Amino acid sequence: MKPIDLPPHCDNCTNNNDIFCALSQGEKRMLSIDKNENFFKKGSIIFSEGEHANNLYCVYKGKIKLTKLGKDGKEQIVRFASSGNILGYRSLLGNTPYQAKAIALDDSYICVLSKERFFSIIEKNPMMSLKIIQLLTEDLKSAEQHLIDITQKTVKERVAEALLILKNTFGFLMDGETLNVKISRADIADMAGTTTESTIRTLALLHEEKIIQLNGKSIIITNINKLINCAAICD
Repeated sequence: MKPIDLPPHCDNCTNNNDIFCALSQGEKRMLSIDKNENFFKKGSIIFSEGEHANNLYCVYKGKIKLTKLGKDGKEQIVRFASSGNILGYRSLLGNTPYQAKAIALDDSYICVLSKERFFSIIEKNPMMSLKIIQLLTEDLKSAEQHLIDITQKTVKERVAEALLILKNTFGFLMDGETLNVKISRADIADMAGTTTESTIRTLALLHEEKIIQLNGKSIIITNINKLINCAAICD
């Protein structure tokens, strides 16, 4: 059964997205006329790698995993997305097929905007164009940092950083400590660029050090400052 909280008109949306915040209320109302709202059940594919890019996707509610197929045929997690995030923009701007597969981690509502409308807005709104350039710059910065992390950080540092990425993407539950996402050890291993076995051992070590607690797929961060130190994150 679909959830009852359907996406509102764009001018009433409370999701914090810098891209669409650059639009006027009138432009947002026009956007609402053209967009579609699609419901994706947990595990559904939103778009596939190699598929022709026709739409921009904005996550109204839900959790999304983006994966890319490696040379060995194994899917590797590229990133995650949650409410307010947009998907598919790099492929639209580069006029290329989608470079990853997007999968719903839980029941999700996605607003869909056509490629034509997306470009029409960009052409008429310089501020939105600037916001997109800034977003692309952040993407490049993150990709470069991930490459450095894989080659220079220890497994423990990478696993700790993966947990922080999950926290920054999905936040906590009401208790302020439990990650607001349930994710497999294999997915965490993908994020950290290591094996599932090494990830399980590292999570157990972080648990022993009283930095996190494990409850099935739920992960509770009991000492965020120590986790940040473990991740060896530098500005």
